[in-house]
Amino acid sequence: MARLNWGMIGGGEGSQIGPAHRMGAQADGNFVLSAGALDHDADKGRAYAQRLGVAEDRAYGDWREMLAGEKDRDDRVDLVTVATPNSTHFEITKAFLENGFNVLCEKPMTMTVEEGEEIVKIAEASGKICAVNYCYSAYPMVREMKQLVSTGFIGKIRLVVTSFSHGHHGDAGDADNPRVRWRYDPAMAGVSGQFADCGIHALHMASFIAGDEVRELSADFASTIESRTLEDDAMVNFRMDGGTVGRLWTSSVAIGRQHGFDIQVFGETGGFRWASEQPNQVYYTPVGGRTQIMEKGEGGLSDEAQRLSRVAIAHPEGFPLAVANIYVDLAAAIRGEAHGSYPTAADGLRSMAAVYAAVGSAKERGAWVDARPPMFR
Repeated sequence: MARLNWGMIGGGEGSQIGPAHRMGAQADGNFVLSAGALDHDADKGRAYAQRLGVAEDRAYGDWREMLAGEKDRDDRVDLVTVATPNSTHFEITKAFLENGFNVLCEKPMTMTVEEGEEIVKIAEASGKICAVNYCYSAYPMVREMKQLVSTGFIGKIRLVVTSFSHGHHGDAGDADNPRVRWRYDPAMAGVSGQFADCGIHALHMASFIAGDEVRELSADFASTIESRTLEDDAMVNFRMDGGTVGRLWTSSVAIGRQHGFDIQVFGETGGFRWASEQPNQVYYTPVGGRTQIMEKGEGGLSDEAQRLSRVAIAHPEGFPLAVANIYVDLAAAIRGEAHGSYPTAADGLRSMAAVYAAVGSAKERGAWVDARPPMFR
């Protein structure tokens, strides 16, 4: 099957997320990097794109030049990935959707709820894909949990407990490090720091596995390092449309925790536990029974989990291949084939609405507030 043309904006040399996208997009032979505007420094971006194999005439200086250069080509890119700073996501995603391109945007999709609602409407009107890179939802064993929950394997879901907490920003002496400082600066990060950075991954995962949406929440934010304007620790309680209760902790000052993303799902007849640092395993406990380990690659897993597994049992599949699974689903969707549940613009919008709801709740000392975007109420 012919490979699809793929273009990337941002994610240049030295980027944290860029290599994961490049490995992920090209891991299964679905996409080839055909165009890119990879750096805010135009010359560096062009040079790096060419070193990655992009033709000189498709190695662009910025996203506007890329849009102008690609939109009238017969072989234009089939998918554009937006991996630029948060504040630019809306403008770039909007422009490419309006010109008929499929888009995968890094999270957060937008900086405001209003922008998110506009992206959802534009995506619907254009008929094009607008996906958001909540890539943790694409680990095979996360898909296995989702599948089992959807079939009632552990009964009605009563409670979800999740966290995404690390300690890599716990050194107050590191406050002026530019890779850290921007995350707590409202001018660059928006209204929220840690919750918008990591917490929304955990919140999305809760909704994804439970098959339900967050209706209301109550939040407590803390800036534990005095120089920070935005929070570096947050506790969020939430309730879903179907009655499920949720508890979420996210922190960047939890020294000793490395990645720290895990989730527990408790139903009427059993419970699941998954952690990103051991992503090949799900712990399952039936009510009144022994805890069992479900392993990626073993027999009897769902088609969805098997479809997204590439290597034999006991061999790890890490973060870049979780990103790759998002691209697997997007390639199938672009080709008009059956695909899994990739995160959409609606998911990105719900996340931003939850961020603003949590900020508002924290300012009101944990008051319960509606977490839904206005267009979904």
